[in-house]
Amino acid sequence: MTETSPAVEAMLAEHADLERRLADPELHADPAAARKAGRRFAQISPVVATYRKLETARGDLEAARELAADDASFAAEVDELAATVHDLDTTLTDLLAPRDPHDADDIVLEVKSGEGGEESALFAADLARMYVRYAERHGWNVTVLGETFSDLGGYKDATLSITSKGDSADGVWSRMKFEGGVHRVQRVPVTESQGRVHTSAAGVLVYPEPEEVGQVQIDDSDLRVDVYRSSGKGGQGVNTTDSAVRITHLPTGIVVTCQNERSQLQNKARAMQVLAARLQLLAEEQAQADASADRASQIRTVDRSERIRTYNYPENRIADHRINYKAHNLDQVLDGDMDPLFDALAAADRQSRLQST
Repeated sequence: MTETSPAVEAMLAEHADLERRLADPELHADPAAARKAGRRFAQISPVVATYRKLETARGDLEAARELAADDASFAAEVDELAATVHDLDTTLTDLLAPRDPHDADDIVLEVKSGEGGEESALFAADLARMYVRYAERHGWNVTVLGETFSDLGGYKDATLSITSKGDSADGVWSRMKFEGGVHRVQRVPVTESQGRVHTSAAGVLVYPEPEEVGQVQIDDSDLRVDVYRSSGKGGQGVNTTDSAVRITHLPTGIVVTCQNERSQLQNKARAMQVLAARLQLLAEEQAQADASADRASQIRTVDRSERIRTYNYPENRIADHRINYKAHNLDQVLDGDMDPLFDALAAADRQSRLQST
């Protein structure tokens, strides 16, 4: 038998420990802890299952080789088992590749209009609607934390919280983490009277949401908190009290707003969650940049000029420029059918992680 690698041994021990803990009713008295343990269990279970299948296949192969030494009729079985061992070994290697530690996390997603004025704001609203429909297809929860409308009902900016309901190792972040960047649209705007195609853009920021705000250190003295009245489309007031909250993190200049909860206290709590998520990501990207300057992380600031995707309405075409992905099903993508695109992005990311090991 091949010696078990230290990484697999560690996962086998962790898997057994998690299995024991998840069977303990006391753990489930703390839903957050139970969910965290459940997600980790789901994350490493494929490794354990594949390893066990591989060990069984290796044992069968060894036995078949011994039989084939005395009876040539077992040769075909040896070849078949050798192929199975090879496939399982490849699968295990892929599963052991470095994994994004946030893959099981929920996300906060921001959509912001950019160049293109009113048309850009309308496109930003189309992007937000696309993400909502994608989330609905997966049974995820979407909460609008804040939104600022343009005169025609587009989005100057909108902040969404997207959360899953289960303990899957592949959570919202694992699917939607590639969306951060500049999205370009080519179409005839509703404001265009001559029927000419215009190009505009909107930006998307996406970051994993910490399970608890306390996971990220935030000094109260670094915050400026402003309250104001919530507003709707066209600047109409939708609340008669100052319940909306804007929090500015002075050291970084990050500004977070939340206006869709019922009270100022609830809006402040949600805004703090969003701020914690952004600060967590900022710290991790800085650490990543320091550790490996040549490994580019996802674009998560709208200030960056690099566009990641183009939505061409006249040709019903979508193109992701990072992986040379093209498809003529833009109408379906805008209706939330994004899994083929996300599968291609995830495959490219896995390949990149394998090459970096």
